[in-house]
Amino acid sequence: MKWTSWVSLAGLTAIIGFVVYSSFQVGGVRCEVCITFEGQEACRSVDGNSEGEARQAAVNNTCAQLASGVTRTMACERTTPSREHCEPK
Repeated sequence: MKWTSWVSLAGLTAIIGFVVYSSFQVGGVRCEVCITFEGQEACRSVDGNSEGEARQAAVNNTCAQLASGVTRTMACERTTPSREHCEPK
């Protein structure tokens, strides 16, 4: 093999290793968010590194189930959650 092939293989191995390592990192906070939007309610729980990150991801996941389209999704994400609970893991 040429030396460039070895360098490419090493780089690819490093990237794959980083992705696998990152996927095993467990978040330190779990948030559950329930939203009532246009007569429907849904709840989702998400783990994240910080409370803000976990809460926003839970809101995004919940609204993905409740709303379709950009305008309705944005309106859903601005809705005050009917229930919200975050706790450290």
